[in-house]
Amino acid sequence: MKKALFILIVHCALCIVHCLSAQNKHEMRAAWVATVANIDWPKRGCFDTDSQKMQMIEILDSLESLNFNAIVFQIRPTADALYQSDLEPWSLFLTGKQGVAPEPFYDPLEFTIAEAHKRHIEVHVWLNPYRVLNVDNLKLLSYNHLYYRKPELFVKYGKQYYFNPGLDETRQFLNKVVADIVTRYDVDALHFDDYFYPYRVPGEEFPDEFTFKCFPRGFVNKDDWRRNNVNLIIQELNATIKSIKPWVEFGISPFGVWRNADQDINGSATQAGCTNFDDLYADVRLWLREGWIDYVVPQLYWEIGKEVADYEVLVDWWSKNSFGRNLYIGLSASTLGHGKAEAWKRPNELCRQLAMNEKHPETSGAVFFSCKGLLRNAQGLCDSLQQTYYKYPALNPENKNLKGNASAAPRNLRIEDGKLRWDAVIDEGGYQVAYYVVYMFDATIGEVDLDEPSNILMKTNATEIDLSQIDNEGLKRVTFVVTTVNRFRQESAVVDKVTYMY
Repeated sequence: MKKALFILIVHCALCIVHCLSAQNKHEMRAAWVATVANIDWPKRGCFDTDSQKMQMIEILDSLESLNFNAIVFQIRPTADALYQSDLEPWSLFLTGKQGVAPEPFYDPLEFTIAEAHKRHIEVHVWLNPYRVLNVDNLKLLSYNHLYYRKPELFVKYGKQYYFNPGLDETRQFLNKVVADIVTRYDVDALHFDDYFYPYRVPGEEFPDEFTFKCFPRGFVNKDDWRRNNVNLIIQELNATIKSIKPWVEFGISPFGVWRNADQDINGSATQAGCTNFDDLYADVRLWLREGWIDYVVPQLYWEIGKEVADYEVLVDWWSKNSFGRNLYIGLSASTLGHGKAEAWKRPNELCRQLAMNEKHPETSGAVFFSCKGLLRNAQGLCDSLQQTYYKYPALNPENKNLKGNASAAPRNLRIEDGKLRWDAVIDEGGYQVAYYVVYMFDATIGEVDLDEPSNILMKTNATEIDLSQIDNEGLKRVTFVVTTVNRFRQESAVVDKVTYMY
């Protein structure tokens, strides 16, 4: 009996190890890089150009070492810009004073894209659609801010200032901002978080009654009208992005609860005091169903078992309500070791959540808030990622919402002068090659399994690699295969393979 029990325990342990080591080849692994209030970058009070560049490189190097493949970089925190813009002033979080350019001059977005793409890390630019000031101090606004030229576009709510979402001109201006970014910068995606209509201020109504009376657009219920205001901007922005660069994704990271089940038969089994639909006027489920967004990252910042908003309940709900769009889960690295609930005090709630995500095949990755919280390695989180969950590289997930074709496969794969070489793939039909993927296999096995991420040797933009510089893992005969991945995140077929003796 004891022997049988021992065998059962060993078997279960091996199964657990296998499950933990199993990885998807296509998986989003991202971190939010927040600039509002200098949360992640640049460091508060640091306005030196060279120091800011080094800080960003340190972030990217750290994420690369953990096999991350994307950042969500906040470039418009308060209707300002961490990039060169003729529409909005330079951000005070970058230079200490809104409207003042970096000195010596550089473009942080251009710099970050170049450095990230060197490391095959996507850049999802993160914009706040309506927020203008997150404090009650108009003196912080630059003299050339749109607020002073067209004050009728803005409202004050609580101690903050916002674009009025009910005005056509607000949507028109935001479309101009987005079109400018997508046209001029090599971004991979455009991203909004949970701030649509602002979170409610107790005892104060959002000041849009006059706008509703003037421009009701056929609505008699203000809440429906507000939701339609947000629906319109989501539809328009998706069309704007795709008309310029059809491979650029449009993603939303909403508050974790769409609606509670006692409010809507389609809602989740939660008792959240705030919901997207009823409080933020963001009908994310509709956007997913209609295909107006390409991916969703619900902010599931609660622990497994939380009474009013259980992580397990919510990851299951979003998995069943993503309507075939890419689903990544927003995880709160910043809460590890700091959360009030006991789950956050004992290692490691996020690892438990990552393991739970694996039970839901609709989920294809995670985004961590925030970068600083992630990289402090609380409760050994980074160690767990590096040794288990993200041990091997992963390609960014394809998006079925995007209508593109795979690029041609690399040809003439060969060994010359101790180097693996192949012919460059020329861009065909606008489907630009993002990078090459080099696979290495044990030649004695004979099979070439491209679905196994442990076979990925590297991603590269070069057309050759020095075989003396790679770790052949003690293998004497290896087979190499090279594919392309294009801007639609689609991988080519395999045409050639070559064997090498060490």
